Amino acid sequence: MAQQVMSVRPELHQHYVQACQNLGQPENPFIAHVLQDADKNDKISWTEEIALKIDGNNKLVPVQRVTDDDLQVLASVLCHTTFVTGLDLRCNVLTDAGAKHIATILQENSTLRHLNLMLNDIGTSGAELIATALHRNETLVYLRMTGNKIGNKGGMFFASMLEINSTLEKLDLGDCDMGTQCLIAIAIALNQNKSLKAINLSRPLLYSQEEETTVHIALMLKINSSLVELHLCKHDMKNFGVERLCEALYRNSTLRYLDLSCNKITRDGAKCLRELLKQNQTLEILDLRANRIEDDGATFLSEALALYNTTLRALSVVSNNIGGKGLVALSCAMKTNMELSNIYIWGNKFDEATCIAFSELIQTGRLSLRCTDVEPYEVDGHVHLAELSHGLQKHYYWTPSYGEVMNKDANASLAIVAVSEYL
Repeated sequence: MAQQVMSVRPELHQHYVQACQNLGQPENPFIAHVLQDADKNDKISWTEEIALKIDGNNKLVPVQRVTDDDLQVLASVLCHTTFVTGLDLRCNVLTDAGAKHIATILQENSTLRHLNLMLNDIGTSGAELIATALHRNETLVYLRMTGNKIGNKGGMFFASMLEINSTLEKLDLGDCDMGTQCLIAIAIALNQNKSLKAINLSRPLLYSQEEETTVHIALMLKINSSLVELHLCKHDMKNFGVERLCEALYRNSTLRYLDLSCNKITRDGAKCLRELLKQNQTLEILDLRANRIEDDGATFLSEALALYNTTLRALSVVSNNIGGKGLVALSCAMKTNMELSNIYIWGNKFDEATCIAFSELIQTGRLSLRCTDVEPYEVDGHVHLAELSHGLQKHYYWTPSYGEVMNKDANASLAIVAVSEYL
């Protein structure tokens, strides 16, 4: 019988040690540990793809954060591999000099699909290098730049990239200190871009009260037919902006996840959303956390959900100054709307009627504890609600400090729809 011969894949750690010697750089013990583990796991499982998690906030092993010089050595290894598909470098100390090596990887590696650079120190010139490399890259589908202060000019480089790149599907530019000009440029680029499915534009630095960026994003949504997930947290958005977005979403048939958290939306904005929910048959997740829709706004949403909408599956109205009237209305809507499975209400004004209403939903099985952020308990014959650490991306920095997502309740958007694959 002929003996089956398995091809032996080159060992990453061995190549890394050799590269350190060639470049005259000391080994980073954390990188060495990750590469040794990758080699060992590959021999056991014979996987076709490897994701390297070299995250600087890893709590399972001693960490020596990756520097620009460390990355130069790693880049010389990765540029010649054909099996590394993911690279997680979040929470390290990479700067614009390190971005040059990232660009080299993006230009020469033909298999990398996921790249996480969250919470490093990459600035404008680094953003230019990375964005320019993506002009020709045809493999990367997910890039996370969250928390790197690339500024307005750096954001412009990514806007230009979106006019050229046709591979990238998920882009996270949250908390990157971008300004009005680059947000408008990104919106214009997405008028033509057909590949991007999810984008995070949270917490830009906006100084105008005219909501020009929201207007341009709304105009984009009238045209764009590929975007599935959109994060507009901390945009200083008011009812005018919500109305523009709703007008656009009457025509949009692809967006499924809309994040409007931490804005200045009140009852009138909620009224616009009510009319949208009556007609929209696409939206599945709506995040209104940390606005101020109050009782009237919650009642407006409840009306649409109880009588018209059959597609929304998750709603967050956390910290919206809603009292018993509005919260009870939302609980009543869940009794008739069987599609709405996830609702998050913590941070509002709970009265006894609210506590009883949500307790009944949970006790009857209509609302699972996995799908909400409150849990009933009783003291002296009175029902109260305690907080559970569940929600819709409670913060856009949310990510496991180490390892994989284990408790998906902590970020319900990861669990309820296919859009979970994004951001």
